[in-house]
Amino acid sequence: MRTRPLTLPGVATALLCATASPAHASVQPGTTYSGEGTFYGATGVGNCLYDATGDIGIAALNHTDYETSRMCGAYLQVKGPRGEITVKIVDRCPECGPGDIDLGERAFARIADPVAGRVPITWKLVSPDIGGTVAYRYKEGSTQWWCGIQVRNHRNPVATLEVRTGSTWRQLPRREWNYFVSEDGTGCGSDIRVTDIHGQTLTDTGIAIRPNVDQPGRAQFGMR
Repeated sequence: MRTRPLTLPGVATALLCATASPAHASVQPGTTYSGEGTFYGATGVGNCLYDATGDIGIAALNHTDYETSRMCGAYLQVKGPRGEITVKIVDRCPECGPGDIDLGERAFARIADPVAGRVPITWKLVSPDIGGTVAYRYKEGSTQWWCGIQVRNHRNPVATLEVRTGSTWRQLPRREWNYFVSEDGTGCGSDIRVTDIHGQTLTDTGIAIRPNVDQPGRAQFGMR
């Protein structure tokens, strides 16, 4: 078992297409990874800045594979000595080695005896049949002069987020705390385009600057 501190720093329309080229990521679909599994008192709150949840399938990913929050919200199928479970990444485990996953206590109990504390695991990315559309949340303090945008409830890991600036699109940098940030306010409150690691793209309009409110889009990434 691990214990560790948390470190923090309208109406929509959407189009789904699959014409973009997938961005490079260290964790690739179709690849099985190995490492060690441990557990901690996961609540859903963590470096990905999601809300607390009662879901059993949550976990923290090692710092290397977390990749500046790129894997926040990703679903991983984890196999251990006595079973398997699909977990959603909600946090970062800074002391974990590459390939390691720190699971919630109940999730760990599905794959191993908690008495063991640390067990060998294998895992891979999956694209589950989750309900609902993607959603967007503007960070607390967001205005037309500065804003942070988070994508929520996405079936596949999000590779990029862009905002419309006139007739062009501007890609926003992603912070380790899982928000895409416009430091000068460019594109805040405008159309949003997100691309998953498979190259599928969603474009949403009508997402207003409403901090700490989940605003649904109109579509979801396809299962892969």
